[in-house]
Amino acid sequence: MIQQRTLKSLTRAVGVGVHSGHKVELTLRPAPPDTGIVFRRTDLPVPVDIPVNATAVSDTRMASTISPGGDPGAPKVQTIEHLMSACAGLGLDNLYVDITAEEVPILDGSAASFVFLLQSAGIELQNAPKRFLRVKKPVEVREGEGATLKWARLEPYHGYKLAFEIEFDHPAVDTTGQRVEFDFSSGQYKRDIARARTFGFTKDVEMMRTRGLGLGGNMDNVIVIDDTRVLNAEGLRYDDEFVKHKILDAIGDLHIAGNPLLASYTAFKSGHALNNKLLRKLLADASAFEVVTFEREADAPRGFAELAPAW
Repeated sequence: MIQQRTLKSLTRAVGVGVHSGHKVELTLRPAPPDTGIVFRRTDLPVPVDIPVNATAVSDTRMASTISPGGDPGAPKVQTIEHLMSACAGLGLDNLYVDITAEEVPILDGSAASFVFLLQSAGIELQNAPKRFLRVKKPVEVREGEGATLKWARLEPYHGYKLAFEIEFDHPAVDTTGQRVEFDFSSGQYKRDIARARTFGFTKDVEMMRTRGLGLGGNMDNVIVIDDTRVLNAEGLRYDDEFVKHKILDAIGDLHIAGNPLLASYTAFKSGHALNNKLLRKLLADASAFEVVTFEREADAPRGFAELAPAW
């Protein structure tokens, strides 16, 4: 049987929110089978639980934000996509995330620090079948046309693979890889995707800060790009780091579904908003998906039974 996964022990991290600039402590704890991933705002007078699912997403400007029932006026947790991406990369199903502020810490701007934290706590197999969301027919969302066109699509596939293409019309970005494909059967999420950092343009900083965003961003946690070049002294971690970070985000956004996907995802210039619209469109059509388990490992897609190797 392909089993559900949680942590063996708890682990903690302290950092700042990239948008809020506020210090925050994160405690990741094991959770029983069929719990899913649940964020808990422990800083509130009465702690509030926010289970992760597609309808809990209440804001997608610059990050994926969740709140109970998707109520934008309720307590929230922002910027969950990098931690969610790490959970998807390690196949984690059940997790409690205690958080002392309303934004997940940015750490180094990628998912690698979360992968390290989760693997340091250890991954435990649970005595319950892992439930996959298998896409049965194509689902697509599109916005704009011509130069503003962006789209994202899910199609049936025995496994989970993603392909993403970017188009920024910027000299520093255009000289790097514009399209990347990643297949989870490779077992190389940690090596090939997790280290890709978020990025931002100096021309957008002032606008973002007037909106209360980007207050915790710096060159330790963001790739900073001016009109012509990358400003970070160490340069890029991958020669296609920009598009790899967009796939990292998409993996996290799609893991918000509550179950790992069996699907092929392709996207052009998509982002948090479009990814969530795609999930909601899929889940609104009962004929477009089914929840499946695998009693025999041989029936599951290649690579889905193995635990990711430890650091």
